[in-house]
Amino acid sequence: MKQALAKIFGDPQARTIKRLTKRVAAVNALAEKYHDMNKTDLKKQTEVLKDRLKKKSTTLDTVLPDAFALVREMSDRVIGQRHYDVQLVAGVALHEGNVAEMKTGEGKTLVSTLPVYLNGLTRKGVHVITVNDYLAKRDAERMGQVHRFLGLTIGMVLPGQEDPNFKREQYACDITYGTNNEFGFDYLRDNMALSLEEKVQ
Repeated sequence: MKQALAKIFGDPQARTIKRLTKRVAAVNALAEKYHDMNKTDLKKQTEVLKDRLKKKSTTLDTVLPDAFALVREMSDRVIGQRHYDVQLVAGVALHEGNVAEMKTGEGKTLVSTLPVYLNGLTRKGVHVITVNDYLAKRDAERMGQVHRFLGLTIGMVLPGQEDPNFKREQYACDITYGTNNEFGFDYLRDNMALSLEEKVQ
């Protein structure tokens, strides 16, 4: 039955990949534009994209090709890692709220820089949640280099951070890396707070 339906309606996953691949083509079309810029001009592009987002007709999806092409170029220059097309596909999938399943070694951490930067442009705060503090520190330090260079702020929420003012500063950053436990416990503690001043998230 499943095979018969697939023959009639097509494979929905294949259709999704085909659609995402078209978005990647738009990113690749901008590669030369960003490759020809110097680092100073590349850094200015964050403000250019933020200005574009202030227009009512512009959405994150509208600026996605430019944001992804910019991050790809900066990643290559700053940490020596350039996203492959398949990683761009995964980045678009994550931005759209989908699960992008990738095997160990296929570059999940590098993929995350794309939607994290794009959504970080909104200044509403992006949370990158990992399973342990080693990964949170590693990713914030290594991948954070790309985002910092492009003008976004990076915070870390880790075990042992007792000062609520410090934690509030970390959550106020454009991008906050942390462990699932810390994000979860901070959420629970905030819901038990007696005043707004006691909350950290």
